[in-house]
Amino acid sequence: MPPQEQANLWMALRDRMKTDWHDMTWQEKKASYWIAFGPHGPRALDPPGETKGIILSVLGAFALAGVIFGVLRLFARPPPKTMNEQYQKMSNDYLKAQKTEPITGVSSEGYVGKGMVQSKPRRGGLPKDDDE
Repeated sequence: MPPQEQANLWMALRDRMKTDWHDMTWQEKKASYWIAFGPHGPRALDPPGETKGIILSVLGAFALAGVIFGVLRLFARPPPKTMNEQYQKMSNDYLKAQKTEPITGVSSEGYVGKGMVQSKPRRGGLPKDDDE
């Protein structure tokens, strides 16, 4: 139906909807309901293939983020010498010797936590001062 005829029909139905609905024919009631609540405008159905396109776009964005992450990790510097288990255990010993935080910390009586240790053991032994 051409847009002009649609507009004329809508205007006629709008005027009929202002009257008592019991006076309307069954066809007019159905048409009025469809105009008010039909699948058009904001309630329109998604076009075919839109969901597939969205899913592929999201997966593509994840893949791109993974590639960027991998490239950045590939060219990143190695972790600092302090990021290994041996160095962090030595930091625990230093904190105990200095009696740092004696109430709840590493140097408190009966402490059972890990303290500063958060990394895996280092390959190659203890760190040296000239390690980079």
